[in-house]
Amino acid sequence: MSSVRRATIYLDPALHRALRIKAAETDQSVSDLVNEAVKLILAEDAADLAAFRSRAKEPNLDFETVLEDLRRRGKL
Repeated sequence: MSSVRRATIYLDPALHRALRIKAAETDQSVSDLVNEAVKLILAEDAADLAAFRSRAKEPNLDFETVLEDLRRRGKL
């Protein structure tokens, strides 16, 4: 890492124990595991936002209309 920032986080004791075990088993630090998890979550969010933007111009359907269409087509 080029520039490391320090942060305090509070973990559930069982989660912290699991992280310590995984860190030991994978020869990684708890910080590395947490950084990796945060990067994955942020990447998922970015993908979700991109998908949302790409579908922004699609028409909105209300739930009742979707249900009625499924019933009409014999899917429900």
